[in-house]
Amino acid sequence: MFKNKEYKIFMETSFQSSARIVSPTLVEVTALDGEIFYIISHIGKHVNKEMKNYELHIIEGIFDKQFSEDKEEMANNIWRFCMINGISFMGMSPGNRQNERFRIGARIREIREERGIEARDLAKVAGIDAANLSKIENGKHSVGIDILSKIAAALGKKIDLVDI
Repeated sequence: MFKNKEYKIFMETSFQSSARIVSPTLVEVTALDGEIFYIISHIGKHVNKEMKNYELHIIEGIFDKQFSEDKEEMANNIWRFCMINGISFMGMSPGNRQNERFRIGARIREIREERGIEARDLAKVAGIDAANLSKIENGKHSVGIDILSKIAAALGKKIDLVDI
């Protein structure tokens, strides 16, 4: 079944994302940025090891190609491309960093609103696009340390590592 040339070339292709079966219906995927996602799928129920490896490799390729800082868009694209590629796909977690994005975004919005600062003004002072600030405040955009530092400085705050 899987002895053709295209299969061999595909299976030799390296992807940065990695996928592994956790249970018969759960696949753990580590994306390019190290974020971990869980997919509900029947891949683990396949009897044929070759088919399991093939479908895991498809998922790795999809995660690499659909990677985006906009995790909502990324999840929608992954969902669509898994279905197009015949992967039994019934659901996906938002990733293990989603809660932190929401928490940090909400805190930025809270400080901004407490001070009566308009979002577009904060964006201008921080030197970022207002649309990106909106995505950050809504937890839809993963923000790097440089941008986060600019926002913090514009709000008269600093980034610090604190005990949790």
